[in-house]
Order: sequence, then C-alpha cells, then structure tokens
Amino acid sequence: MTILKSYLNFLWNSKNQHGVHSPFVYNLVANCFYDTTNYPKYSILKEYRNSLLQNKNTIEVTDFGAGSRVFKSNTRAINQIAKNAGISRKRAELLFRIVRYFQPNTILEIGTSLGLATSALSLGLESKMDRAKLNKDAKIVSLEGCFNTMEIAKNQCQLYNLNNINFINTKFEDYLSNCKLKTEHCQLIYFDGNHSKKATLEYFELLIPTITNDSIWIFDDIHWSSDMEKAWKIIKNHPKVTVTIDTFQWGIVFFRIEQEKEHFIVRA
Repeated sequence: MTILKSYLNFLWNSKNQHGVHSPFVYNLVANCFYDTTNYPKYSILKEYRNSLLQNKNTIEVTDFGAGSRVFKSNTRAINQIAKNAGISRKRAELLFRIVRYFQPNTILEIGTSLGLATSALSLGLESKMDRAKLNKDAKIVSLEGCFNTMEIAKNQCQLYNLNNINFINTKFEDYLSNCKLKTEHCQLIYFDGNHSKKATLEYFELLIPTITNDSIWIFDDIHWSSDMEKAWKIIKNHPKVTVTIDTFQWGIVFFRIEQEKEHFIVRA
C-alpha cells in the first residue's frame, strides 16, 4: 500500500474528539491535540528550526536505519536534513503539548537527528516545571547512532539553554539491550530512529519489560512503508497494549490496565 493510499484510508476512518467515546482519549484529544494556545515556548522551537534551515554547512551522516527516500549521499547539508528529515513545525508543537499534558518524569528518545523533536521534548518538560515547580530532576535521554548529527543537536540545545538532555552516541540495540538498568523509569518513549519493521519490533520487545501503567510510547512514521504498517499492527495486537491512537504520522501506545482494549484513528 502506498503512502497516498494509506493516507486516504486514514482520512476515511479518522475522527475528531466528538467521535471518541473513551473519556481518557477524549480528554487527550480535546485538551492536548486540539489545544490552540499559542505557548511562548513555540517561539523557541521556531528559532531552533530556523537556525538549522539557515545552516548550509555539510556533514557526513552515518545512517544505521532504513535509509532515506530523499538523500542519495551520506554527505548532507544541515539545512536540507532539517527541511526533509526533521519533525515538522506542527508535529513539534504537538509533541511539546503531549509532554506538557502528561508531565512525564523521564523521557527516552530513540533517534536524535538534529534535535528538532528533542527540543520539543525538552521545552515540554520545562513547561511542566514552570507550572508545577516540581521535579527538577526531570530529564531526557536521547540516543543517536550518528556522532556528527548528534553533535549538531547537542550544540544547538546548549545554544538555547536546553540543559535537561543527556545525549548518547550509540547503536540503539546496544543501549536497549541493557534497558532494565538504563530505561526502567522512562515514562515517555519517542521512537524515531529506524523505520524498519525488524528494528521497530526489536526495540518494542526490548523495552516491554520497562512499562508501567503510565507509560506513553510514540512511534514515528507508522505508515512510512508496508513493513512499518505491519509492525504497527503487531504492536496494536500485543497483549500488554490496551489503547492506541493512530494520527497517521504517529502511533501512540498506552498500557493502562484499567482501559479496555481499543484502537483509535484521530486527526491531529
């Protein structure tokens, strides 16, 4: 199935908050997905993005994932990576709101790239602390296989005083194989590192022992390929998964034992 066909199928089946009959999901959609507040931290996300879009320097990219549909060479301009491979402005703002809404204690990001999503995660945690004056130990662990892109992200985040991030240059499977020690308290996990069925399911299985009732997992690009759609179907059917939300770009997974198993397709 092509992405276009998948998207048309999504549009046909998707709903807004008025078509959702789960109070938990309804509140998330109405108060987070469709929150129209113009948060001041959006301006930082915009500045972060614009500074990358203006950076014409090139770097050598080490790609351990499923490859790129855009780039034919591993020598890539930073502004082109930001334009073609980074999270969109709209998605970054939604990611910020999701973090702000759930107020996780710790976050694991699998795939830093240039840090566009990382900055949204970081600012969402800061927003939580601004409101609650709590949890000054809230932090993000961000994993990246390519040292050069990670260094760009690290420098960018320092430039914008985003200091609650621990960047780790590693192959994802190497780090996650030791997940019981390193990630057992990560409430929110953002999977954006390897858009292949095999890797996605491998990371999923490695991290399943770390889940709690409050875990929130976000899988990027679930309709990127037919293989990713197959991976998403397997994830939805896993016995420990209770609620999923397909926003087309993302698949969001919850493990709340008090919820009956339901799958939602929501325009976001």
